[in-house]
Amino acid sequence: MTFEPKCRNNWHIHHAKEGGGQILICVGGKGYYQEEGKDVITMLPGDVINIPAGVKHWHGAAHDSWFSHLAIEVPGKDNSNEWLEAVTDEEYNKIK
Repeated sequence: MTFEPKCRNNWHIHHAKEGGGQILICVGGKGYYQEEGKDVITMLPGDVINIPAGVKHWHGAAHDSWFSHLAIEVPGKDNSNEWLEAVTDEEYNKIK
């Protein structure tokens, strides 16, 4: 998946009754990952994020860089994705 500068997806949750979740592998550019209630993590090529099932999060490009990552769905039982509200410009622009 490739994001242009400032592009990001909505908050979302990967649900599963067992297992599940998602793994992100940054392959190009600079991006951000954030779990609800936690600080933003900057992602650079080679960085890997393991997102357990049930964790509300978002990911996308930095303000000044394209960002590409591989997104791997972790096998599980009864996997589903729940797409939620947008990451607002106000939230995003707080990232330094």
